[in-house]
Amino acid sequence: MSAFIFALGLTLMHFLWQGLLLGCAAAVALALLRNSRAEYRYWVGCAALMACLCWPALDLHQRLAGDGGGDAGMYAIEQAGNAIIGADALFDLRDSLRGIVGLWALCACAMALRMLLGLLWIDRAVKQSDHRHRLDQLRWEAKLSHMALRFGVGRAVRLRIVDTLASPVTAGWWRPVVLVPAALLTGMPPDLLEALLAHEMAHIKRHDYLVNLLQNAIETLLFYHPAVWWISNRIRAERELIADDFAARQLGEPRRLALALSELERLQFSHQHLAQAANGGDLMDRIKHLLRPAPQALNWKAAIPMLGLALACMSIYAEATAADKVAAGRTKAMADFKSCAKPAWPDGAIAAQRTGTVTLSFLVGADGKPAQSKVVKSSGHPDLDEAARGDIQKCAFKPATQAGKPVASRLKMQYVWTLE
Repeated sequence: MSAFIFALGLTLMHFLWQGLLLGCAAAVALALLRNSRAEYRYWVGCAALMACLCWPALDLHQRLAGDGGGDAGMYAIEQAGNAIIGADALFDLRDSLRGIVGLWALCACAMALRMLLGLLWIDRAVKQSDHRHRLDQLRWEAKLSHMALRFGVGRAVRLRIVDTLASPVTAGWWRPVVLVPAALLTGMPPDLLEALLAHEMAHIKRHDYLVNLLQNAIETLLFYHPAVWWISNRIRAERELIADDFAARQLGEPRRLALALSELERLQFSHQHLAQAANGGDLMDRIKHLLRPAPQALNWKAAIPMLGLALACMSIYAEATAADKVAAGRTKAMADFKSCAKPAWPDGAIAAQRTGTVTLSFLVGADGKPAQSKVVKSSGHPDLDEAARGDIQKCAFKPATQAGKPVASRLKMQYVWTLE
């Protein structure tokens, strides 16, 4: 297995507890800020999500750089598992990481494809304008341009009318575009629709569509961890509250935006849609936030299991750190090549000009004697493999050490059969 796959597999496994720790920390911080401004909770969520990306990235870099992270992690697993599953099964754990990385890569590619298809759908919606809505689109795009000047947005903002949406949404990655459901043109009063567009303009002013793309990328890479999805959903919910506040200040009428959200909720339920904004955030919570922002009491019953998880994560982190420190002082097993005789060529191998490289694995005991040996990767010629395995097994070995004491460990070696 390549060093990169091994390091990546360990990084993905370690993020299980790292993500849980970050999720618990974010939950505690958000609970403490429950009655503060939405901007503070938003930045806490963004910091937690970026930590979910940076922590495993730093771990992977350290393992690949050979700072001891990859070997220490494997040594810690070996030390804990030797007495339970045996050295052979433990050695096979390295091979199982290949399957973990392969499955992760397959699912991540599927998530990335889903994201790409979404961007292509938006691009198609922008380029293909339905002639039935052409006049309405020009009229509302002109209103959106005037609104952009009032909001201090200097770039051109496009508007497209789409039949298959439940609520307005701002999307794009380079030039923002506001997609408006066609049903809102006939089902909602113009002044209320204008309030919804003010909310979308707030997203554009804050470049929220770019942050949302970064969220999608992190969700694609770390899709397997529930804490990532929870943090990301909290970011979207707080972002909607911030955009509501910004739009309400610009309109000078929080009640009009609240009425627009209430009408949007009615239209969504009439079309059998859930009352959920396209960018996240429950509509009823947003309406209450605009009209009657009441202090939220802390639910201690919900906080108790969260605190328990936080303590468990801190304990796991402490154990892992201690194991890494101990493992960092470990030395690997080595063969004393001065005691080795050069493997003899099997009968007929030279005449047949057989060559190749064989990878061997030895279980070196604490006494320095090889207890087991096997061929990990064949040279392509069984006679060469067996000759190398049998002769190298006769070498003297220096055992690995842990905290200064000899311990049993696995050792991989290669022998190259070449004709000079």
